[in-house]
Amino acid sequence: MDLDRFADDTPADDAPADARVCVVAAQPDTFERCRRGFYPAPRSYPRTRESFDYMAFYRTAPTSAITHYARITNRVEQTRGEPGPMAESDWAATIDPFTDERVVLVFEFEDLVPLGTPVRNDRNGVRGAWYCTVADLRSAETLSELADRSEVT
Repeated sequence: MDLDRFADDTPADDAPADARVCVVAAQPDTFERCRRGFYPAPRSYPRTRESFDYMAFYRTAPTSAITHYARITNRVEQTRGEPGPMAESDWAATIDPFTDERVVLVFEFEDLVPLGTPVRNDRNGVRGAWYCTVADLRSAETLSELADRSEVT
């Protein structure tokens, strides 16, 4: 179980309720990078062209739930082999297992904010990107409830 929400130095859950959020799946290697303040997406993914101010993370393991969100501070396009937020080890861990694309959009964000109550998996997880509001994240108890309130791509 993730205990971030009980820590003394946890960022406040004070995002505007109507702020648009992109919910994405994050395997353990990817979530490790999220904790360091970035999430890479291959440039061909539709989420790289959408407008949103926050990202939320469905953790495939160990929790199988949406546990955190963060305010995006920057979007950086990076080509493999060129300087940028991602080191070669980041490419190997987060991009290579899924695609051979050489250009990514790296979403940079503030510290992760743990949800007071994680949105638990009661279906097949999150596939693609889901778009909802911060209020939707805060009020949904299950992925089914959130899917009903979200635009899913």
